[in-house]
Amino acid sequence: MFVDKVTITVAAGKGGNGAVAFHREKYVAAGGPDGGDGGRGGSIVLLGDENMSTLMDFRYKRKYTAPNGGDGQGALKSGRDGADLVIRVPLGTVVRDKATGAVIHDMSDRQPFVLARGGRGGWGNKHFATPTRQAPRFAKPGTEGQKREVVLELKLLADVGLVGFPNVGKSTLLAAVSRAHPKIADYHFTTLYPNLGVVWAAEGESFVMADIPGIIEGAAEGAGLGHDFLRHIERCRLLIHVVDASGSEGRDPVEDYKAINEELRQYSLPLADRPQLVAANKTDLAPDGEALARFREYISSLGLPLYEISAATGEGLRALTLAAAAELRKLPPIPVFEEEYVEPEDLPASPEDLTVRRQDADLWSVEGPWLERLLARVNLSDSEGRAYFDRRLREAGVFDRLEDLGVREGDTVALYNWEFEYRR
Repeated sequence: MFVDKVTITVAAGKGGNGAVAFHREKYVAAGGPDGGDGGRGGSIVLLGDENMSTLMDFRYKRKYTAPNGGDGQGALKSGRDGADLVIRVPLGTVVRDKATGAVIHDMSDRQPFVLARGGRGGWGNKHFATPTRQAPRFAKPGTEGQKREVVLELKLLADVGLVGFPNVGKSTLLAAVSRAHPKIADYHFTTLYPNLGVVWAAEGESFVMADIPGIIEGAAEGAGLGHDFLRHIERCRLLIHVVDASGSEGRDPVEDYKAINEELRQYSLPLADRPQLVAANKTDLAPDGEALARFREYISSLGLPLYEISAATGEGLRALTLAAAAELRKLPPIPVFEEEYVEPEDLPASPEDLTVRRQDADLWSVEGPWLERLLARVNLSDSEGRAYFDRRLREAGVFDRLEDLGVREGDTVALYNWEFEYRR
């Protein structure tokens, strides 16, 4: 079964909790805190797999959860990091946010992509020892891993896409110019799912051709099968518009040509503007027919070349293949869908997102989901990361709120697992 669109839920692992422990050893008095840190939670990682051609693996398994990090222990023992969960998807899979439909990532290469990051491990009480707080009896819990509901949408990676009404000979054409073996029969909607074939045009030159189910009028509004599979030609650099020029089914090739282009326009304006080659198929059935003559005249009036072919006999296929290869040399690479998704931590924080409290005379805490997500992404051991973090806190009004509440120079500000000395 061909499955090209699924919704899945992923949850990265929670970070392990920090430990509260004190050094216990004979003849060592007041050994002090030695609670270890919690381990990092496992992340959800997507990996493009060229051996997969469908999202069938996700038909029955829709929830993926990475393991949690281990809790810290005494004697400064850190918890075990949770293992990353690697999920393989076909190359060409576009990952979208379920709620907004925005593109998160386009899996068009073999580079792994972290879809959901594991939570940070909590600090053990060893980190919170100070000259005035020598025996801290608290540690920090691990942070939650990211959770996401996403849509996986497969868009085939093909150079050339075949478009046209049902039963115009697209599958026959694909089988004739490549080694693909699509189902071919003399009835409409024989092709129920897209087929791919590699076409060799010349020595060292080849391209991938995609045949999708036939489009009918109203496809852009959901009629027929074409609407479900039009996404598979969105990446195609070139379209070959196949028309039955024999009039064997009583159809007018000129009207068919106009109708298909209108459906493409309604579905996607960029797709309608994609370069096209026009192929008049089944010319062996009526080589001197009235329908072919009128279609030839109409295409000529548009200033377009017409390739008269017979996919069944092979006539004209070589010229069409060479023309497609020549066009592809001039066209840019297969398009990659740009990321549109904006992480919640990249959005401005509202006052409701942050809680600022005075915990002690000189100890303050700042908490909130926005800050927790920001901390999960920023590397505070790097100077540029710290500068970015400082800038985001200022933009969110954290410093202004602290000063309004009376923070003083030298006070300690706790941000989950991190503590900073406040400086104006």
